[in-house]
Amino acid sequence: MAVRQSRTRSRWSARAAAVVAAAALLAAIPQVAVGEPVPPAPAPPAPAPAVPDRKPGAAPAFGAYLDYGPRGVARMAQLSHWLGGAELRVGHTYLPGDLWSNIEGAPGFLDVWADWRTREADRMFVLNVPMMERNEEGVDDDEVRELLRQGAAGRFDHHFRALAERLVELNVPDTVLVLGWEMNGTTYTHRCGPDPEAWKTYWNRIVTTMRSVPGQKFRFDFTPSRGRDAIPWTRCYPGDATVDIIGMDSYDQPRGMAFDEQVKEPYGLQAHVDFAKAHGKPISYPEWGLFRNGDNAEYMRRMLAWMDEHKPMYNTLTDYCPHGVWQCDDNPRSTAVYRSVLFGRTDEPDTTAPEPVTPTAPTAPPVPAVPPTAPRPSADCSPLELGDWVEYWLGGKLCMRLDWYSRNK
Repeated sequence: MAVRQSRTRSRWSARAAAVVAAAALLAAIPQVAVGEPVPPAPAPPAPAPAVPDRKPGAAPAFGAYLDYGPRGVARMAQLSHWLGGAELRVGHTYLPGDLWSNIEGAPGFLDVWADWRTREADRMFVLNVPMMERNEEGVDDDEVRELLRQGAAGRFDHHFRALAERLVELNVPDTVLVLGWEMNGTTYTHRCGPDPEAWKTYWNRIVTTMRSVPGQKFRFDFTPSRGRDAIPWTRCYPGDATVDIIGMDSYDQPRGMAFDEQVKEPYGLQAHVDFAKAHGKPISYPEWGLFRNGDNAEYMRRMLAWMDEHKPMYNTLTDYCPHGVWQCDDNPRSTAVYRSVLFGRTDEPDTTAPEPVTPTAPTAPPVPAVPPTAPRPSADCSPLELGDWVEYWLGGKLCMRLDWYSRNK
């Protein structure tokens, strides 16, 4: 669990909020009230899709969280350029958890990610999916407990069926779904602590519902935060039948904790690897990065080495301040380590042993010039605000000359 003020999933721009608020009214469906019959349980889930084999000796697939929408997609090419053409195979974003209509995948939000995913066969799209609306609004434990029990009884099935149908329609049926992430903490309404048994039943119901949609090949990633947090994350594990990947969000925290302690602590990095091995599941790190210990080059070096050793299916760095390196100028030593380790990395097997990186004086390759994403407007040209979606497809902003009226008189 990292900075929540800057890492809030449920806040879009004002433009997007206005659109989806109207959509929410149309998406509303009568809910199950006390005393009404609950929806029948979905049919047993289809077998989980097989996890594709990694090339022998290949480096783990990686990427970074760079922004929610089109800017996040555009920045992936720039980050790859900064890393000397390194192959960023993983795109990662989050569904807003404010309204059910957004959790269903509001029109226009997922399209740009689906377009990125389908351009290359070996790319991976990772999508964090809230299990509840009002997911970051401080809902108290009593209400969370009641909501979990309603979810376990089937009240919210139709929202997740709609999301599954939307992803299949967009031709991304193999999306990795990080469902109910960091459930062992206290931040989210979809937390496990108030009723672990109801939470597990609800998770199983969501997975079963989404796997019942024709054409799906989803993989479900169970991802707690590192350590015990509010409840041991093992108490929330819903079972091997509905989990395909066992992930962990692992930031450099709490203050003063060395990396060796992060490995050895109860429910820490080693416990995560051991638990996944015991259950025959691959691991992942959907969120990781710097945090309480500042520009900690030792953490960066050790975390990258840990992932190279344990070969997660994928990892995505949270790349903005205080966690990141490319979009954050506050962490120059860690930035140098990250860039030196990943510079030019591809999915091909590495036959040479990597040179150790000294965290106090890392040497990074020369920084290539990053081409601007769009030409700068002239001084007498006023940029037009057309929104992320339009600007992504246009390749930049449009502007209007301020002297148009006088030149046409």
